[in-house]
Amino acid sequence: MSRNKTINNLFSLQQALEGMIVDDLKKLKTLLPDPRKLTRKADLVDGIKSQLQGENLRKVWAKLDDLQKAAVAEVIHGEDGLYYPEIFSAKYGEPANLGTSDRYGSNREPSLLCLFIYGRQIPYDLEEELLKFVTEPKEATLDDAGETVQNHVKLRVQRYNYITKEKETEEYEIPLASCETQLAATKDFAAVLRLIQSGKVAVSDKTALPNAGSVKAIASILQGGDFYNEEERQITLAKDSDYDDEVFAEIGSIKPFAWIMIAQGSKFAERSGKKLVLTKAGQKALQEPPAKGLQTAWKRWLKTKIFDEFRRIDAIKGQTGRGASGMTDVTWRRDAIVSVLAQCPVGKWILFHDFSQYLVATGHSFDVNEQPYYLYIGEAGYGNLSELSGYSWPILEERYMRCFLFEYAATLGIIDVAYVDPSLMPSDYDYFWGTDDLEFLSRYDGLVYFRLTALGAYCLGLTDKYTPPAIEVRQTLRVLPNLEIIAAEDGVETSDAIVLDIYTKKVSDVVWRLDRPKIFAAIENGYPLAEFTEFLDARSIEPLPQTVQQFLTDVTERSNSVQDIGSVRLIECTSAHLALLIANDSRTKKFCQLAGDRTLAVPLGQETKFRTALRQIGYVLPQPDK
Repeated sequence: MSRNKTINNLFSLQQALEGMIVDDLKKLKTLLPDPRKLTRKADLVDGIKSQLQGENLRKVWAKLDDLQKAAVAEVIHGEDGLYYPEIFSAKYGEPANLGTSDRYGSNREPSLLCLFIYGRQIPYDLEEELLKFVTEPKEATLDDAGETVQNHVKLRVQRYNYITKEKETEEYEIPLASCETQLAATKDFAAVLRLIQSGKVAVSDKTALPNAGSVKAIASILQGGDFYNEEERQITLAKDSDYDDEVFAEIGSIKPFAWIMIAQGSKFAERSGKKLVLTKAGQKALQEPPAKGLQTAWKRWLKTKIFDEFRRIDAIKGQTGRGASGMTDVTWRRDAIVSVLAQCPVGKWILFHDFSQYLVATGHSFDVNEQPYYLYIGEAGYGNLSELSGYSWPILEERYMRCFLFEYAATLGIIDVAYVDPSLMPSDYDYFWGTDDLEFLSRYDGLVYFRLTALGAYCLGLTDKYTPPAIEVRQTLRVLPNLEIIAAEDGVETSDAIVLDIYTKKVSDVVWRLDRPKIFAAIENGYPLAEFTEFLDARSIEPLPQTVQQFLTDVTERSNSVQDIGSVRLIECTSAHLALLIANDSRTKKFCQLAGDRTLAVPLGQETKFRTALRQIGYVLPQPDK
């Protein structure tokens, strides 16, 4: 046998034929060169079987077309010996011909392939004969479009002509925008964390989703803004529209929303009430190279369950109702996508459709929801997704993939993206009730190409090192001897203004002043002074004046003069002599120190050890509640 199979899945050609009705056997018989007119079931079984043995089998095999031969090869050389139409179609572009039937699945007319595949399997004895001459099928391949893409994409759409009553193919071009993400991601990462650090990002205390103000605040500091500019988009669509009153559907935020969710999913930020605050991990990430932080954020996002990206496909309702029970494990979906993403060549554009087909063809497909009949578009009970008829891939799974890649992978600099306006993409959902007013099913429908970046290869663990592109730090500040900081004519970047607002006192829109109480407050809130000093050095047009250097040195000394050693338990002795004895004894001095003439300070973490050592020198400390 070619594979290890369970006995329950094994059947012979004899058994397969005997399980068929006479009418179906007669149809199979007509496909064979045997001229005999057979009517009895037993004779039909023997007659068909005789034509599928030895040299006769080779002759029947030779009459199969290329796709049918490929289907047989896939089954007999596959791991589980089953024919999967979806996987086969994804690999070869179309399904193998298994005959025809009416719209209800009856009146079936079999093809030659039905002599080989019964149900989804090939009988084991027939398979053994086929393995003698049928070679292994070709491996699925993922083609790339090269290192560059054009500034437009050509689309072909089939439309039904009600006059001619025929389908017609319409071809047109739409503008294609491309976005390189590596440099933006490295700058945005630090800027977003700083904004969170400044206390300007709020989320729902129940859902962890950002409010509109926070999304807007994040958008204002991003390098190059969001992927879509709504204002420019509206002007462009209005110019090209044939209708003066056409409704403009906003795409909404992509990058800003992603950053807020990533900050939480990566545990770089956490909720404190409705505000996001940096965690110790987030503070540490600000001190490390951005690529390291982005890699950590990516790996942690793959494992987090704080948010299911499919929730962003907000046109599909029912996800939080009864449909929630059918939603699959989000980490499983991500792993499936990433396992194929890791096979993409670095720096080569990949057509999203090809990526999707390759993912299915290589057995990495997944389900978003196992009970899609609970999901709907429009109103519950009307736009029900039960109409998907068991194949949800283009509507559900591809939408999920587009969101995951466009909103999260691209935001983190894992991939570059090339995309069009989603409202210009041909609809594949208009057969659902309630979709008439939708200009697109999801804001990510416009994703056409993507390419894995060098940063992406590093984050995916494909390389151990990453050399970031040089980030130019603009010298945009004039630091004056009177401790004032003035923006140069070109102004300062929004992310730099955030830093200045944390450490300095704002005098006007373009003037800040070094202020000891303001810096002290920043230090108390966990903002390192050394980071601010480096910030000024890098952005100052001229060397820092002596007065400023002295000011910063003085603040540094004052901030290091008093240290918090943590919580302690105060122990009072009956005499100064006893306190001194305990504080200096070799067994107890490691766990306490004098805090007055008769008082000892014991760190809370050392209390147990202190009590043990105290007993060793002949004393005991009673519990305070006894």
